Amino acid sequence: MIDRKAVAVVLPAYNEEALVGSTVANIPDFVDRIFVVDDGSKDATSERARAADPRVEVIAHERNEGVGAAIVTGYRRVIAEEIDVSCVMAADGQMDPDDLETLARAIATGECDYAKANRLFTGQAWQLIPRSRYLGNAILSFLTKIASGYWHVADSQSGYTAVNLETLRLLDLERLYRRYGFPNDILVHLNVWNRRVRDYPSRPIYGIGERSGIRLWRVVPAISWLLVKGFFWRLREKYVIRDFHPLVLFYTLGFLIFGSGLVLGIAYTAFRIAGNPIPAATAVLIALLVISGLQLLLFAMWFDMESNKDLR
Repeated sequence: MIDRKAVAVVLPAYNEEALVGSTVANIPDFVDRIFVVDDGSKDATSERARAADPRVEVIAHERNEGVGAAIVTGYRRVIAEEIDVSCVMAADGQMDPDDLETLARAIATGECDYAKANRLFTGQAWQLIPRSRYLGNAILSFLTKIASGYWHVADSQSGYTAVNLETLRLLDLERLYRRYGFPNDILVHLNVWNRRVRDYPSRPIYGIGERSGIRLWRVVPAISWLLVKGFFWRLREKYVIRDFHPLVLFYTLGFLIFGSGLVLGIAYTAFRIAGNPIPAATAVLIALLVISGLQLLLFAMWFDMESNKDLR
């Protein structure tokens, strides 16, 4: 317990027999319950987890449903048992257990509603994280800022988090993404409910025998599309249905005007390449549409920043 608040850790695990035992064994003593969600593993993940610590309860999926689905299963058990603080760690040892108390304490003391680790705060990230994953993370972090409205949050792919019971009860767990885009998607949902989210520095750990199932050429486009859908869903839910905000007008006009300018620009560029002349007035119109559209979009983003500046 921390500050008289019960603490649970949810460990989604898939074929992690090599590392799940050491990961569980290193979880600090202040944690009351450990829920290892075996997501359809084909190896001895469940057995190794049970043998590592008496606090462990294994919840098994019959088939592999994805890391997001495993976390949701753990969250459901937390809600059922009314545990005050629930943390999520990976089962492969890539999350420093020394950082767990910082995240859990932030929730237990009411500093925020959702605390997440940020591996990019320190200068170690560029040296320790594989370059391709670092760059993929940077792209998705920027897109997540736009989609979620949490402009102060980075390292969107970090799944090392803590959340309070009240927030879990508000979320529609059935709507959350089931696979690697879960950390991005939950931020979008948290913003709709105006939950306070804060980053905390965390030491990245790599090269300990972990095996990544992430394929960037598949994951980045899939999560990017997820964020596009999440962005428009959040605008509708938060700024139209619940409380109409003028930023919706700025975004709508910005997309329409910028999109029109972009389409015309591409079309007339093709005409010019084909040898046809472009009237000066047309070129000026295209430039005005593109510039005006970008300005409207930037104004909309600024409005979004201002609207969410207190959710820290």
